[in-house]
Amino acid sequence: MNKLISYTEAAKKIKDGMTVMIGGFLGHGSPETIIDELVHIGVKNLTLIVNDSGYPDKGCGKLVSNHLVKKLIVSHIGTNPDSGRKMNSGEMEIEFSPQGTLAERIRCGGSGLGGVLTPVGLGTVIEEGKEIIQVDGKDYLLEKPIKADVAILRANISDEWGNLIYKGTMKNFNPLMAMAADTVIVEADEIVPTGTLSPEAVHTPYIFVDYIVKH
Repeated sequence: MNKLISYTEAAKKIKDGMTVMIGGFLGHGSPETIIDELVHIGVKNLTLIVNDSGYPDKGCGKLVSNHLVKKLIVSHIGTNPDSGRKMNSGEMEIEFSPQGTLAERIRCGGSGLGGVLTPVGLGTVIEEGKEIIQVDGKDYLLEKPIKADVAILRANISDEWGNLIYKGTMKNFNPLMAMAADTVIVEADEIVPTGTLSPEAVHTPYIFVDYIVKH
């Protein structure tokens, strides 16, 4: 079970027009080496599912600022001015999803659920085009699950099979995204022999991970 590949091989698995989840919060927990290679090869017309659009020079923001993204599904874009400019000019489509709702939609995609009911966004632009369902006299938005062709993630430690550990806020969206993509690629700071990690310490089991890249 050899899952180890180079960052160049990893980037080549992402093709023009794919939907890609990228872990990280303001770049923390993002697979920077793979992102840099995607910028280098110029893969384009991507749909990104991300918490935020990073910074112009950090995280997934590098893909936005290099004109490789056609659509963002995201909770906020305020830290990357290029995102706002592209949205206002019509160059890039943006679907805003409140942060907690975004996390739940990804979780639903990975768990095979039909969606999540939430009152967040009622009476705002978030509800446009969405079904409102009443439960016990209260209104909720039906937020549908989202999945991706590929998820590229960052972990502090991976064993050779792909059992993953994230430290601190490196965890953020990575475990959820590992469940919600057809192909999962992890960039690991450290790779250890299989069997050296305590099972109860593992945040993402190896069954979700297809490929491992050494950071």
